[in-house]
Amino acid sequence: MKILRNILIGLVAIVLILGATGWWLLRGVPAEYSVEDVTGTDPKLAEPNEQTVPTVGIARPVGWKVGEAPVPAAGLAVNRFAEGIEHPRVVYALPNGDVLVALSNAPERIIGGGNWFTNMVAGYLFSAAGAAVPSPDQVVLLRDADGDGAAETRAVLRDDLASPSGIGYHDGKLYIANHDAVLAFDYQLGATTLAGEPKKLMDLPPAGNHWMRNLVLNPDGTKLYVAVGSASNIGEGGMDIEAGRAMIHEIDLATGRSQPFGVGLRNPNGLAWSPWTEELWTTVNERDQLGSDLVPDYLTNVPIGVQYGWPWIYWGNELDERVDAPMPRGMVDYTRTPEFAMGPHVAALGLVFTGEGNRMGAKLGQGAFVARHGSWNRKPLAGYDVVFVAFDGRGNPQGKPMPVLTGFLNDDGTTKGRPTWVAWDRTGALLVSDDTGNIIWRVVAPGAEPNPAPVRTRGEPLTPKRELTGDPFAPRGG
Repeated sequence: MKILRNILIGLVAIVLILGATGWWLLRGVPAEYSVEDVTGTDPKLAEPNEQTVPTVGIARPVGWKVGEAPVPAAGLAVNRFAEGIEHPRVVYALPNGDVLVALSNAPERIIGGGNWFTNMVAGYLFSAAGAAVPSPDQVVLLRDADGDGAAETRAVLRDDLASPSGIGYHDGKLYIANHDAVLAFDYQLGATTLAGEPKKLMDLPPAGNHWMRNLVLNPDGTKLYVAVGSASNIGEGGMDIEAGRAMIHEIDLATGRSQPFGVGLRNPNGLAWSPWTEELWTTVNERDQLGSDLVPDYLTNVPIGVQYGWPWIYWGNELDERVDAPMPRGMVDYTRTPEFAMGPHVAALGLVFTGEGNRMGAKLGQGAFVARHGSWNRKPLAGYDVVFVAFDGRGNPQGKPMPVLTGFLNDDGTTKGRPTWVAWDRTGALLVSDDTGNIIWRVVAPGAEPNPAPVRTRGEPLTPKRELTGDPFAPRGG
């Protein structure tokens, strides 16, 4: 009996030690700064806290009850534009007012270069956050013909896609980005089916840690831009598997040729053209496992050929000492600092700029709306909202993100839904997809006059110098 008792005591001690060890490893390190501190044009950057096991904070989805809705900012109202939509991600408004929605989720994939432990943990986290449901692989059409703010028509355009996300339309062509390819379909506005075989425009690196492939056409419809995220956190699976990833590609639709347009972007998502400068902007999800305060996701412009530093550098000049891959020569000198921090781990996804006719009120009339999908690796949780970033008359972001739609996150750490994408409907209201609530929300300022279009900023070209005379560094004028 004494031996058996000692064995039992030993087993209990082992269980307690293992439990304590597990708690210690998974306890996480709370943030020192508020989310507001780590947002804006000059965010506070904490000292990196390298973590083998990341801080984990999962918001378990509980769904919306009948009659419940997110909380809009003062002066705004929200209603259900469509519900019972299976895992809606990207929302795209066609020129005729019809709304397309990609019903999608991740394909089968390997995370972090194939490490079994990483994949096991990732699978658990995705499941706990409600993100492990099978991908519906559809694009559906929603139509609000009577203009009452709710779609009365719903049609499945296509149901044989592969984790679709990005959508674009121009001149009889509908473009859809699967996780592994960009496709072009013949499509006439108003049609409720999408028949025929598509033309493949470009193969894309499949799946990986980040599977969404957003796209946007340039204003004249001649080029297509495709965002592809990384396969890993910091290249820990080797940089060979990152070929073609962590960048935005440009496809010339006339020639079919593609080229990298902007690189060093760990996971670019929303894509939109600035109405002030006609420059491409994007939202980017930054790296993990440096603590709850690092690294801020961001909103930034994408000049052609830009380098944003992933995986070696973050926020312009901060070296990530964890990266094993050799850093290209000169990287420190030409890595660009992002324009605007959205907060660490908030998962900034959908992006739209204000344009002529939006009805969100004068206070929200000139800037950008961003859907922050919400953190899984920060304590306390962050994101789970839609925010507005004001821009000045020259097209520069300013201030701090302003809450527009909240109430997705409950006080007990559960979540009713997760905002994913944003788009304008034909009435000037903002549509917001909620991929775990399975709802498309519609936000508007009742009675508000349509906002004017932002004024395009233009400068006079410099007079070219034709002779090397005088001081070459003197100011040049007209």
